[in-house]
Amino acid sequence: MNFIESLEWRYATKRMNGQPIPTEKLNNILDAILLTPSSYGLTPYNVILVEDPAIKEQLAPHCYNQPQIKESAAILIFAPWKSITAANVDEYMNEIAATRGIPVEALTEFGNMIKGKVTNSSAEDLYNWAAKQAYIALGFGLAAAAIEEVDSTPMEGFNPAGINEVLGLDAKGLNAACMLTLGYRDAANDYLSSAKKVRRDKEKLFIKY
Repeated sequence: MNFIESLEWRYATKRMNGQPIPTEKLNNILDAILLTPSSYGLTPYNVILVEDPAIKEQLAPHCYNQPQIKESAAILIFAPWKSITAANVDEYMNEIAATRGIPVEALTEFGNMIKGKVTNSSAEDLYNWAAKQAYIALGFGLAAAAIEEVDSTPMEGFNPAGINEVLGLDAKGLNAACMLTLGYRDAANDYLSSAKKVRRDKEKLFIKY
């Protein structure tokens, strides 16, 4: 399938069959998420991979017992940083310097620009900014899963506080913002598996000047 065919093939899978995902396919999805662009390249979020059935059991009540939580092969939880500090920026500058083989001092102006945003933004604005970056990563994960012919469901229908508690995210300075369940469709029990995809007409969606 080409990319558009892959997107036509995918849908928000409501029931999965528990079949494991081949390691190569899962790694390709994770690599696509790793390569997601983010503002300044800072990537102010973490992605938690859950494959352990026992942890899925603990997560399920906080996700209103939606069946794909337990039936999926894996769950990705996108968790923005609750705070962004100058130390985070310095760590990122050091990573750039090491990767590109340049002195970190050459990045002073770039680092100060990011620190300016951090210093002049409220904690709420910084968290919302980080969350937007995490949602871009969610989109890349959805697209990569479709290319790998792995079913997926993007999810916001959960209690973040409960997810944070199960995974100990508060102590890590993280907050669960959105999820992506991954696995394979149980077509016989999923009412959406054979439903036609519904999207707005191009003429209504796109505005041309």
